[in-house]
Amino acid sequence: MDLKSIRFFCEALAAGEPPIVNVGTVIQANLTGYNLVLVASMENKFYQLVFVRPGITSLEQLKGKKLGISGFGSITHYAAQILLKHLNFEVNKDVVLVPGGPDAERLGAMSAGTIDASFFNLSSAPIARKMGFVDLLQIADLGVEVQGNGLATSRAYLKSNRETVKNAMKGYLEAIHFIYANKAEAQKVFAKYMRTNDPAVLESSYQNYVKTIPRKPVFTPKGIQFILDMLVPQMPQAKSAKPEQFFDASLMNELDKEGFFTELAKRYPGK
Repeated sequence: MDLKSIRFFCEALAAGEPPIVNVGTVIQANLTGYNLVLVASMENKFYQLVFVRPGITSLEQLKGKKLGISGFGSITHYAAQILLKHLNFEVNKDVVLVPGGPDAERLGAMSAGTIDASFFNLSSAPIARKMGFVDLLQIADLGVEVQGNGLATSRAYLKSNRETVKNAMKGYLEAIHFIYANKAEAQKVFAKYMRTNDPAVLESSYQNYVKTIPRKPVFTPKGIQFILDMLVPQMPQAKSAKPEQFFDASLMNELDKEGFFTELAKRYPGK
């Protein structure tokens, strides 16, 4: 998401339209002057897979190649930085980052040979494999914590509508437990909103969900610091920011003390 998109999203959220969203740009938003806050964290690693064109058999062979990302400041951009640091590669010197839009457009670019590799989530992985591309690594396996998507609202809305936010969180958390316990029903919902009945895509999407979304989410100050460090070149104000500025764990703590997660575990017994 670029700064223009972040601004549009923040203005809508600050105006209460909608008042609560699942989003991963709260840190960037706050650094540009919006008083938003994460109330639940749903992602603390990037699970994107690195896919390459045929003929590339190792990550080291990406040297001198073009690596596709969805856009600068996006999850795939951060995933690229994690990968390049792991390989001791430098942007432009060793690898060129090419912003290529959403998954479908980057898959097309790989087919055309205009990029040599890119990042795709587990939902897109079956399509990439059918097109002949090979995945060499999942970014999460490198062990880097990040702050990804989470439930967010404005601090003003949280202050004046605390019970509403709490009830929204309860509904969201119950939905997570329902998905874990009801695979077939969950996949029907996936099929509707993803507009596909491809069994491989639905299976991969379900496995992606249960692997990446925890039943009991926790915040990752270390992951927030990672994002702040990545943002410093574009947003110098990130250097003096502290992870605690961007989240409020009080509602999650309340739910835990009230036995909400224990109740969900009984209602939706997991494997």
